[in-house]
Amino acid sequence: MTAATAPTLVVENISVGFRRGGKLIPAVHDVSFSISPGETLALVGESGSGKSVTNLAIMQLTPPAPRSEVKGRALLTCKDGITRDLISAKREEIQAIRGNEIAMIFQEPMTSLNPVLSVGDQIAEAIMLHRSMSKRAALKETADLLALVGIPDAVKRLDSYPHHLSGGMRQRVMIAMAISCEPRVMVADEPTTALDVTVQAQILELLKRLQEQTGLAIIFITHNLGVVAEVADRVMVMYGGRLVEEATAEQLFEKPLMPYTSALLNSVPRMDMAGRRDTVLEAIRGSVPDPGNQPPGCTFHPRCNHFVAGRCDVSQPPLEAAGGGRKVRCLRWNEIGVRA
Repeated sequence: MTAATAPTLVVENISVGFRRGGKLIPAVHDVSFSISPGETLALVGESGSGKSVTNLAIMQLTPPAPRSEVKGRALLTCKDGITRDLISAKREEIQAIRGNEIAMIFQEPMTSLNPVLSVGDQIAEAIMLHRSMSKRAALKETADLLALVGIPDAVKRLDSYPHHLSGGMRQRVMIAMAISCEPRVMVADEPTTALDVTVQAQILELLKRLQEQTGLAIIFITHNLGVVAEVADRVMVMYGGRLVEEATAEQLFEKPLMPYTSALLNSVPRMDMAGRRDTVLEAIRGSVPDPGNQPPGCTFHPRCNHFVAGRCDVSQPPLEAAGGGRKVRCLRWNEIGVRA
């Protein structure tokens, strides 16, 4: 990917709210980003930060109105060269786009795969729908896909059901399904969370290889900063439904600007701390606020070590340009960064 590469997906000012007890509760606030062919964009943050909801909204997978409300635009340049807004797309149009132009690997494959259909039928169904193949041809293509993602005896596995497979094998099936129609963008929602370290490394290597072969753009949703360091080109940190920092992976790990990002990094065990009794692993005190009852001012200020009363708790900080293509949402990022 080069700087001149036109983005495949441009998301503009996405906001999402869910109706609860007759009241609209905001879950995502005015999030914007873009991703280009061959790029991996990581979305990082604690559970409840709005990472998954943002991408579910982009694909029209949130509950229909009036149970939820989605504003903004998600402009996807499709294979035919036409740019379409996923948010305003009609039902028939978005059904033709999902899986074919933009696909998603869900967090838990056991609950995402249909337990009463064989894995071969589930993958072949998408191929027949989007690529107009016969079932025989679709099943042959499915066997090739299963072999591509590293499943042994792929032809025999066509008749297997999800409960016949291990967690790592089910995740590979989900990846095969996601790439079956050669989408331009893949959303990978915590694809390695439930897997052991060895299988996790295999899945990450598989995604990297597929990306190199096809130019696939990947939005990687995770709370695992170790995975981010391994796969990401750029990183977006979310908190309380807002984007609070954006940077390249190298910039972020070298010098985080937002106190929340620093706190996330400091809470991760490091090899240089192993066996040392003079160091204590830091933890972020408190928890992510309820979307329906967020604190005034900066959403992170009740948990922030750099909080200044009368300043941080007055108004929501803007998302500022911080140089080098970076963005940060913090009133004190400049003085904190200088002191650090």
